[in-house]
Amino acid sequence: MEPSDEALCQRVAERDEAAFDLLVARYQERAYRIAWSVLRDGEEARDVSQEAFIRLYQAAGGFGGRARFSTWFYRILVNLCLDHRRKHAWWKRVLGGGRPDEPDGREAVIERQPAEPVDPLAGLGREQVMTQLWAAVATLSPQQRAVVTLHVQDELPTREIAGVLSCSEATVRVHLHRALISLRATLGKA
Repeated sequence: MEPSDEALCQRVAERDEAAFDLLVARYQERAYRIAWSVLRDGEEARDVSQEAFIRLYQAAGGFGGRARFSTWFYRILVNLCLDHRRKHAWWKRVLGGGRPDEPDGREAVIERQPAEPVDPLAGLGREQVMTQLWAAVATLSPQQRAVVTLHVQDELPTREIAGVLSCSEATVRVHLHRALISLRATLGKA
């Protein structure tokens, strides 16, 4: 039987390298996906998700078990992403960065794993829709992107998303609602 994430975290607090390796293996892909959804840059997402694992290793002793491990870890990750965006946005303003066709410097390019459709024509239509959808998600605020990603891709309930983002469940629902309105408006124009 596989040890729980919470048990592995306790072992990491005791500096068990094997337990840390197991947690990294379990969460590495999801951590990158969440970081990328907030940052919209593959290299930055890798750096920040790696930093989140370093923070996990350093702070494992502080995990009190009041929430699920995933909620605690995602909170670390999302906070690092939002901090990184704030710092990065400041440098872009100072250096005059960002593309002129994008007012806040967000990238519109979507990185994703290529799908392997069974029917190539059906898959092409689905891929076009998904590309449009994720391009629309890219226009959302970082908090809305984080909420959408945690809700849609990681299937977390609003209670856990609230724990990850350190906000109320009502705030999560507002972010989801506003994201949905924005996505409908953006996709309606496409």
